[in-house]
Amino acid sequence: MSTLTDVNNKNTSPTNLQQSDANKDNASSKESQQSNNNASNKVVLTLEEIQKILPHRYPFALVDRIIEYVPGKLAVGIKNVTFNEPYFQGHFPGRPIMPGVMIVEAMAQVGGIVLTQLPDQMDGNLFVFAGIDNVRFRRPVVPGDQLVMKTELLSIKRRRFGKMQAQAFVDNQLVTGGELMFSLVD
Repeated sequence: MSTLTDVNNKNTSPTNLQQSDANKDNASSKESQQSNNNASNKVVLTLEEIQKILPHRYPFALVDRIIEYVPGKLAVGIKNVTFNEPYFQGHFPGRPIMPGVMIVEAMAQVGGIVLTQLPDQMDGNLFVFAGIDNVRFRRPVVPGDQLVMKTELLSIKRRRFGKMQAQAFVDNQLVTGGELMFSLVD
C-alpha cells in the first residue's frame, strides 16, 4: 500500500502520526481556542457562499459559516446547534444530544470547503467520505451549543484522495477529534 504524500512536506508514516498525536492535539487545541475567542466577530464565508460551494441542503447542511479559511489548507466553521434539528426528535426524547455521526459529518463539510477550493481543483468534481480514523467523542453536544470545527489538510494523493485532521469544540473544550479521509468523484 502506498503512503499519502504530505502537502506540507512532513513525514506521514503511521508511526510518526501516532507519536505526534499528543503534541498535535495540544497545539491544535490551543490554536483553535485562540480562533474560538475571535469567532463571534469574524465571518469569512456566509451561509449563502457555503451553499455555492457545498451541495448539502437542509436538513443535512451542517455549517452555518466559515470564520477562518486558508484555501487548500484549513478551514474553521461554525454550527449553531438548535433544538429544531430533526435528529433531536429521537436522539434522545427528554435529553437531546447531537449524534456523534452528525458531528463527524459537520466536520467533514468544513473539510469539504478546503478540498473543493484547492488551487488546482477542477470544476464539477465532488469529494466524498472514504473513511475515518482515531475519532473520539469527549463530551455531548446539546441544543444551544455553538460547535466550532477546525479541519486541516494533512496530505493528498494523486489529486484523488485526501486526509485531514479534524476537531470540534464547544466553549473552547474539545468534544470530538480524528482523521477524515476523502475521495474525489468525477
